[in-house]
Amino acid sequence: MRSLKIWSGVASLLVSQLALAGALDQPLTQYFQQRLAGISDDVSVKVKTPGTQLPACPLPEFSTPGNAKLWGSVSVMARCGSDKRFIQVQVIATGNYVVAIRAIPRGARIDEASVQLKSGRLDQLPPRTMMDIGQATDAVTLRDIAPGQPVIQSMIRQAWRVKAGQQVQVIASGEGFSVNGEGKALNNAAVTQNARVRMSSGQVVSGTVDADGNILINL
Repeated sequence: MRSLKIWSGVASLLVSQLALAGALDQPLTQYFQQRLAGISDDVSVKVKTPGTQLPACPLPEFSTPGNAKLWGSVSVMARCGSDKRFIQVQVIATGNYVVAIRAIPRGARIDEASVQLKSGRLDQLPPRTMMDIGQATDAVTLRDIAPGQPVIQSMIRQAWRVKAGQQVQVIASGEGFSVNGEGKALNNAAVTQNARVRMSSGQVVSGTVDADGNILINL
């Protein structure tokens, strides 16, 4: 009889811990639905941390680092007043990602006929899979990409907008003034990347490449 009572107590404790963990599934799902708005409209969350390690209050305040991934196995900080605890959750999310339509050889420029968006489980994709087809279009492949393969950021680089040795326009601007000049680019750079330019005077300056291939310097 004593043994039965012990096992009954253990079972009750396990049930209460599971109930506590399950009670956080819905508020965490709502939290990640907000974080993934515009990326995924199908999100669900399962708490993996044991109930004994969860915060005591029924509705903790959740937060994740700004650069944290938002699906798969994720660590979330749950705060109840001054009590802060990190809990592990599994985030399942469905959304669109970029895949190759056809075989794309290394060194080729990706065009609109080469890639498309596909809907699927984001949490099952390789890290840094591209979600924006605009980022892939006109990029240059760094390796062969097979048909149907997700396009990962490390597989491509943005096309050079400025190439080393090219004559470029340099625009230096500040409050109430703007000065233009010409020089020779010293490195390859894509739009928004940094380019170094040797001016006709011999001075070397550095600025950001814009969509027109100009080098912008903010003073």
